[in-house]
Amino acid sequence: MGEPAQDDRVSAELVAVITAVHDGVPLVLTTGEGRRLPSGPLQAGHRSMQAGLRSWVVQQTGYDLGYVEQLYTFADRDRGLSAVLEVSYLGLTTVPSVDEGWRNWFEYFPWEDRRDGDTLVTETLAPALEQWASADGPQVRERRRLRCAVTFGLDGHPWLPGLALQRYELLYEAALVPEAHGGAGESGGRPMDRHHRRILATAVGRLRAKIQYRPVVFELLPPAFTLGRLQQTVEALAGQHLHKQNFRRLVEQQELVEETGEVDHSTGGRPARLFRFRREVLDERDVAGTKLPVPRPN
Repeated sequence: MGEPAQDDRVSAELVAVITAVHDGVPLVLTTGEGRRLPSGPLQAGHRSMQAGLRSWVVQQTGYDLGYVEQLYTFADRDRGLSAVLEVSYLGLTTVPSVDEGWRNWFEYFPWEDRRDGDTLVTETLAPALEQWASADGPQVRERRRLRCAVTFGLDGHPWLPGLALQRYELLYEAALVPEAHGGAGESGGRPMDRHHRRILATAVGRLRAKIQYRPVVFELLPPAFTLGRLQQTVEALAGQHLHKQNFRRLVEQQELVEETGEVDHSTGGRPARLFRFRREVLDERDVAGTKLPVPRPN
């Protein structure tokens, strides 16, 4: 008897990383009790994949997306011999309240939130990574140690927020996350099914890089906001505290916002002035010159 014929059919599926920020917490919309990102079959009939994604997200979740960007396409054969291509997208939205489908980014990547310090990295992950790096010969050991130092900001190397995917992949390789065979438990973050945590890490790194040269953060804010809320939103995405005066100076230099003439009385102290994003700035200057950098915290 001959070998059974291999099913070489290929199907495509959309996977949406829908992100919002609420009360200083970066959120991602999930399904399956937090183990999966919203996903579904790719359907024809739309003028573009992005248009199809927007329509699909509204139908499936009820949320309208602002900024949308394609991330990556992942191949998955875990569910049989036929290949499933997962076409992932990042989409930004706003939420007035948080229901059970929304999860904190940092449940999945606790080491990425450095607003309360880097204890998890220095006291838990760094020793575990050193043990992994030392498990082979001298040449491999030195390469691994350098990679760990650069990726996790150790031994005098700076912490780079945009390396979220590289940090997750390194922890996976070192079997320090639950998805890896025999991987670690609580310190490795909340697991997800299939490629979904890798897709989420890709989105985190992409968005952190994007906010340094495109004003996409305003897609996560209401039409009117205080400068304090703007800074809180950027800090939530970056996982770092920022110097207040330096941050506001950068915003003013870029002329990205203008006052609405109204104030917010809910701040608990002196009423805070309300601002709005000047979308005209995108027409006035090249996009490359319209920046909202993430400065290093002082």
